[in-house]
Amino acid sequence: MLPVCGVQMAPRRGESEANVRITRSAIEAATREGARLVVFPEASLTGYVFHDKESARAAAVEAAGPELAEVAEVCRVADAWAVVGAIERDGDLLHNSLFLVGPDGPAGRYRKLHTLCLGVDRFTTPGSEPPPVFETPLGRIGLNICYDGTFPETGRALKLGGAQLIVLSTNWPNLRLKREQVRIRAYENHVNYLAVNRVGIEEGVAFHGGSMAADPSGEMISEIGDGPGFLHVEFDMTAADATRVVEVGGEYEYDYVADRRPDMYGKLTNSPPAGEPSGSRRA
Repeated sequence: MLPVCGVQMAPRRGESEANVRITRSAIEAATREGARLVVFPEASLTGYVFHDKESARAAAVEAAGPELAEVAEVCRVADAWAVVGAIERDGDLLHNSLFLVGPDGPAGRYRKLHTLCLGVDRFTTPGSEPPPVFETPLGRIGLNICYDGTFPETGRALKLGGAQLIVLSTNWPNLRLKREQVRIRAYENHVNYLAVNRVGIEEGVAFHGGSMAADPSGEMISEIGDGPGFLHVEFDMTAADATRVVEVGGEYEYDYVADRRPDMYGKLTNSPPAGEPSGSRRA
């Protein structure tokens, strides 16, 4: 079993030094309680609700910057892993990114694919690489950010990439159907699923927590309400590999991965979208 802690926190907008201190303290506290992986919300190092690109750029961090180096140091001391979110500055571009950090330093990065007409997403460049699955000593971990989780294709892509646990770091301003979303993504992909949301009010936008975890059968195994706090949960990582479900042996068995018909799904990738382009109302 893998002990994981989701940290439901209120990042301080544009105050990366303060957010790093919060992050360090949370990792230290969570690992004292046994966590091996500590997961933070979307944009946890920088804040999210920015109204112009210049402010967002001033708040952004770089992958090789001191902020992630500090997170890596506390992971080294605690012999733990962490997933942290940030506005990432890469030359002239900004990205909404997640970083997987381990005892040996930053181990991986994911840039949000599906951006919205909200907060900093209006000024970020969407990712250009598929959602990644990272092989770690803890198991195979896939990353998504907020709106990504609304699209079934992202969860399925991570499952097909071997993910045993999908981490969704998010800034949900409402929890409409989020419990259902988390359970369905876990169930339809037979995978462990963890969604970690933030709390607090940022630039007039309220975030209400509700972080939650589901197992590969789609059962909710842990959740917390509003307010800062820790979501402690244990995941059976190997259970995600046993995709064949046996209801009645030899009579009623199914496998949501093996039973797919990808030869029938060509329109999923070959057809242009029917709606507006992604981020159509971006700045």
